[in-house]
Amino acid sequence: MKISVFDTHKYDQNALEKENEKYKFQINFLEARLTEQSALLAKGSDVVCCFVNDRLNAKTLKILKEMGVKLIALRSAGFNHVDLKVAYELELKVVRVPEYSPYAVAEHAVALLSTLNRKIHRAYNRVHEMNFSLEGLTGYDLHGKTVGILGTGKIGKVFAKIMYGFGCHLIAYDKEHDQKLVSEFNVKYVDLDKIYTDSDIISLHIPLTPETHHIINAKAFKQMKQNVVLINTGRGGLIDTKALIQSLKSHTIAGACLDVYEEEDGVFFSDLSEIGIQDDLLARLLTFPNVLITAHQAFLTEEALSNIAETTLMNIKEFSEGAQLSHEVLPSKS
Repeated sequence: MKISVFDTHKYDQNALEKENEKYKFQINFLEARLTEQSALLAKGSDVVCCFVNDRLNAKTLKILKEMGVKLIALRSAGFNHVDLKVAYELELKVVRVPEYSPYAVAEHAVALLSTLNRKIHRAYNRVHEMNFSLEGLTGYDLHGKTVGILGTGKIGKVFAKIMYGFGCHLIAYDKEHDQKLVSEFNVKYVDLDKIYTDSDIISLHIPLTPETHHIINAKAFKQMKQNVVLINTGRGGLIDTKALIQSLKSHTIAGACLDVYEEEDGVFFSDLSEIGIQDDLLARLLTFPNVLITAHQAFLTEEALSNIAETTLMNIKEFSEGAQLSHEVLPSKS
C-alpha cells in the first residue's frame, strides 16, 4: 500500500515511522495541507492520510478519486472537515481514530484553566524581566467552584474526574447520562440553561455538528455569570467568536481558554511569525489579557501520537486485507 501523508510535522513522521516498522507500508510524507490545489500530490497513492485542517471537500475528493486513491485515513477523531456524502458517492472509504488519549486533551484543558486563573504565563514573563512583584497576579481557589461540562464522553469524563479531585461541584449536559459519574463523582446532569447560569467554569467536550455549531452564542453569554471562564479544547466552531469578543469587551465573562478556533485553518500548525496573521478576529482575541490561546496542541503527547499512529496504520492494514473496517465513518442518514 502506498500512503501519502499530508500536513506532516516532525512529530507525526516520527510516530508513524516507528509504528510502520511492523507494517512496512510505503509512506510519502508531505508538508502540504490537503486541498483541491495540492490533491494532485497524491497521484499513485492508495491511501491519503489527513489531519483536522486538511480540506476534504467535494472538489478535493473528486481529484483524489481520479488520482486512484481508495481510502481516506484520518489521524483524528473529528471528521467535520470531510464531505462524507460525496466520499460515499465516490466509493472512497473514510476511517478515523475515534480515541487516542482522552487524558491528553482533558489535562491540557485543566492546564489552560490553571495557567489563566493563577496568571502563570504573566508571572513567567515578569520574572524573566526581573520583576518579582505580585500585583495583578491574584487568582482564586478551584475548590468549591461549580464546573459545567458540555459532553461527558471519554474526554469530558476524564476532565470531570480531574475537577472532582480539585473539590469542584460538577454539573454536566449530555444526551446520554453516565451513571458512574453520577454515583462516584457526584456529577449532576442538567439542561443547557442551568450550565450557563450556574457555572463558574464551562468546558466544552462535544463534537462539532450542525446542532452544536455556535452552541456558545450571544444568548448563551448573556446567561452566564460575570466571573465565568470558558474552556474550549473541542472544536472552534462550538463558539461564536464575534459573540465571545463582545462578551470580553463588555467584561461580562472573566476569560477564555482556547486550544481551537473556528477559523484556525491555515493559521494553526503554521509559523506566521515573519508575516503575521490576516484574521482580524483572532488578532483581536490575542489582545485580551484574560484570553489564553494554544494552537490546537491538546492532543500533543507522546502517548497520544503513538496511539494515533497505531490506530491509523491498523485502519489501513484492515483495508489492505479487505477486512471489515473497525473505524469507518459513514454519512448521516438524515
